[in-house]
Amino acid sequence: MSLSAILAFRLTTQDPQRLLRFYVGLGFSREGTPTAISAEEIALLGLRGGGRRIALRLGEQQVDLDTFDEAGMPYPSDSNSADLWFQHFALVTNDVAAQWARAKVLGARPISSDGAVTLPPSSGGVTAVKFRDPDGHPLEFLQFPDDVGRRQMRNSRLGIDHSAISVSDARASQEFYETLGLSVRNPTRNQGSAQDGLDGLSNVEVDVVSMVPRNGIVHLELLCYLRPNGRAGPPLSANDLAATRIVWAADRNALIRDPDGHLHELLKERADGS
Repeated sequence: MSLSAILAFRLTTQDPQRLLRFYVGLGFSREGTPTAISAEEIALLGLRGGGRRIALRLGEQQVDLDTFDEAGMPYPSDSNSADLWFQHFALVTNDVAAQWARAKVLGARPISSDGAVTLPPSSGGVTAVKFRDPDGHPLEFLQFPDDVGRRQMRNSRLGIDHSAISVSDARASQEFYETLGLSVRNPTRNQGSAQDGLDGLSNVEVDVVSMVPRNGIVHLELLCYLRPNGRAGPPLSANDLAATRIVWAADRNALIRDPDGHLHELLKERADGS
């Protein structure tokens, strides 16, 4: 089994029109009309009944809003950044402050304790803010230092930079993803007041490990919180709001879970690479 690129992110929602207004307000564009989720995919996800999908795009990246006839659990109301069901995707911007102001008007709720913060160079030097959409899905705005940001814009790479997931054991998760064809890039240990503010937590110490597929620019980040310890929850079903799915180009169709239960949907690449 091999993962070659991230194709999309799929968010589960019970109120697709509310979430559609939110993401369009952030700059996403709607792609076509809602479509039925195939019976084959419903079976793959282990669900009953049917479902509908609204496709969105931001630059070259795709986000799908999925609604299922059989509703799952709401997003846990007391969640924090260290909990093992935490998963966000990071939206690159050249003006975090303006984007965060817009998001709040649209109904975003903060995770970061005091707006955007700039991390030290040892943690990447980015300016960022974490927040939740109206359903509770975590997101991040990410602004790179000036030299990196200008390079991002020249390469038309504004969009989704990565998805980050909280894990209980960085080494075990790294080995899991390496067996699927991803490689490690630039691991760091982040701590200090800026990291505390970004995560909305106290006394944070977190190992950050980037796992990079061989194709594409969007990657996966592993967040292993040494302090505070993240809570584990019950196994997520694909119709639960916390069950964000990363969709990967792969050598087969499958639904897999990583060691901490995060869901990944695999789509078999055709011979023409599509």
